[in-house]
Amino acid sequence: MEAIVCLKNSVIGSNRQKGSVITQGVVPRLLQLLGDASLPVQIKVEATITLGSLAKGTEDHVKSLVDLGVVPVLINGLASEEVKLVESSLCCLRTIFEYPCAPVDLIYRDDHLPLHLLNLVPHSVSNQVSVTTILKAACKTAENQNLLCGQGAVQTLAALLCSPHYKVQMPCLLCVANMCYKNNKVSAEVASSRINICQSLLVCSFGGKSVPDLLVCLMARDKPSEMQMAAAKCVTYMHRAGALSAEDPKILFKTLPCLVRLCKKDRPWEERVSAAETLAYLTEVDTELQRLASISNHLVPTLAEFLRYQPDTPPDPSQKQIKIAQDLMQAAFKAFASLGANDEDIRKKIIDTDNLMDHIVNGLQDSSPEVCLSAVRCLHSLSRSVQQLRTTFQDHSVWRPLMQLLQGASDDILTVASSTLCNLLLEFSPSKEPILESGAVDLLCGLTRCKEPALRLNGIWALMNMAFQAEQKIKSQILNNLGTDQIFRLLSDPEVDVLMKTLGLLRNLLSTKPHIDHIMGLHGNQIMQVSSK
Repeated sequence: MEAIVCLKNSVIGSNRQKGSVITQGVVPRLLQLLGDASLPVQIKVEATITLGSLAKGTEDHVKSLVDLGVVPVLINGLASEEVKLVESSLCCLRTIFEYPCAPVDLIYRDDHLPLHLLNLVPHSVSNQVSVTTILKAACKTAENQNLLCGQGAVQTLAALLCSPHYKVQMPCLLCVANMCYKNNKVSAEVASSRINICQSLLVCSFGGKSVPDLLVCLMARDKPSEMQMAAAKCVTYMHRAGALSAEDPKILFKTLPCLVRLCKKDRPWEERVSAAETLAYLTEVDTELQRLASISNHLVPTLAEFLRYQPDTPPDPSQKQIKIAQDLMQAAFKAFASLGANDEDIRKKIIDTDNLMDHIVNGLQDSSPEVCLSAVRCLHSLSRSVQQLRTTFQDHSVWRPLMQLLQGASDDILTVASSTLCNLLLEFSPSKEPILESGAVDLLCGLTRCKEPALRLNGIWALMNMAFQAEQKIKSQILNNLGTDQIFRLLSDPEVDVLMKTLGLLRNLLSTKPHIDHIMGLHGNQIMQVSSK
């Protein structure tokens, strides 16, 4: 006992000491003590607290603890009848599960473990903090969400939202958000849950309020901004999962204004990023929400400020400052992409914002794949504007970095970039000719041979646009590069959209009599065979 207490005291507050203790092989001995049934429980408690202190070091320290098998031993400790041992085991697990390296799948190795965790909630405030933090981290898939919902997590979390303790409410909110994300069933249950008196959970009563109503209360300006953000995220996810309509006052008059407010310059950069990305998700598919957001509290200029972030130490910024700039840029592009998805006036307002196209062009060439993806999504959204294709897009030659991006990009980037290219190849786009001269035919024909249906569709769609009212030499180039065999394969494609765009390509290739005569003279037998099939 004296040795463990001395060890515990030596590592408190010192990452160097924590690393030294782990390196010297002390952790396996602590785990051995935890597994010895003959030892007094107080020794096990002190050993667990020591492991918890080691876990409060760096991420590398936590990775070492995970590799040494600490988590399964701590989970076994949850079965103890000793309250102190259970509580200290939960605290250590909570610390570990705040890192991405935590083995979250171990929570589901036994179907009864999540239920056991939920049953530990009423025992103490410490348990409430620990359990909600662990479940927040362990809720990553639809299967996880449904299992937790089936074991009563929604009711438990709903009650904990009323806790008088901020440190309980925050992980609880984040857990609710993770459970609702893209899950219709769970979101519907959360939206319909009501909170009643529950003294056993150490919470206060909110007189039968629904969970969405309580979340609105937690978005109030007098609440900490982190809490406002988490509550807005919960309501956003419920809306996108179909549990709350876009016309619901909780969305229109509470959640959307809250997110716009949290994008302001006076907020910490992490909050601004989270608010802008959540706002992008909230408005992504609803035209009215896009219109309302675009005129709310100077949102467009506020998002433009994200792109003007200046590091404190130019010209050689630190890695952290580079990361901040990239995160802000990525969030702004995502928000602009959603806002401009459907409305021409909003797109014009966005494009007219201070050097936006220059920022997008720079984003397309950024070293971060995430920034590139968000920039090309923004470009895709804005490329739906006929006027901008003819003016701003031509002035900034956006086709150049876009074509560069298409060379060896990931499937995610390639899908959005090729969708944008489809718009740039429309007949009235001034970018069409230089794109053709840069080797687009070969690239697009290659896309039609991809396994990913979205890439095949974009490839044939762009070729269809390229062939519309094109010169004979361009049509011949498309047909020669694509080949009639590939056209036949595309006409047999299981994706109906691919089939329809292939028929559209054939229509555009054979649109005038001279072109028909020329193409049929070269490929008539194959085309007739393909068409008959």
